Amino acid sequence: MTLDKKFYKQGALTLAKELLGKVVVRRIDDVILRGKIVETEAYIGEIDKASHAYNGRRTERTEPLFREGGIAYVYFIYGKYYCFNVISGLEDKGEGVLIRALEPLNEFDYLAGKRFNQSYNELSEAKKKAITNGPSKLCMAFSIDKSENYIKLYEKGDFYIEDGEEEKFEIVEAKRIGIDYAEEAIDFPWRFYIKGNKYVSVNKQSLIVNETEVKK
Repeated sequence: MTLDKKFYKQGALTLAKELLGKVVVRRIDDVILRGKIVETEAYIGEIDKASHAYNGRRTERTEPLFREGGIAYVYFIYGKYYCFNVISGLEDKGEGVLIRALEPLNEFDYLAGKRFNQSYNELSEAKKKAITNGPSKLCMAFSIDKSENYIKLYEKGDFYIEDGEEEKFEIVEAKRIGIDYAEEAIDFPWRFYIKGNKYVSVNKQSLIVNETEVKK
């Protein structure tokens, strides 16, 4: 079942944790791909020098960040890669959650072919983990690009997020990755991931937030 629009009105720090265990669904090339969200990062424009919306920076590129929570924000980096964010909170707040890693749930051969031009069984264990264990890797595997910018993730279509299976897991809180330019924001512990999941991009533990978090 798709997540209700109200779910996305939570602030970025709360939503970044609540999205763990949820499932990204992508319809492409006559297949339906599903990937469990296992790692996220929160960005809050008002106070966060790592955010594209810091200090009210409102441009054509960053405009999705200022919309009401529940839409996709997809941006281009290094002239070759895409990253997928979930906009959170209320309109004009400039908050969002970067989806850093997914655990593939199905269509393994399709994903292996997309990423490495091999069948899944031909992949080394390192390559199997590398299918979706990073923000740009998951976009390549799930064919997410600027075409998905502004898509309403609470509406069932070719790209949306649905509830996952009920499970217990521990959430690890750590510093975000790749924001060396962000001054004091470098130290914000705003990255969250499922402890022990092999698809997490960097397993650097700093603080366990919940030991028995139940996702429903």
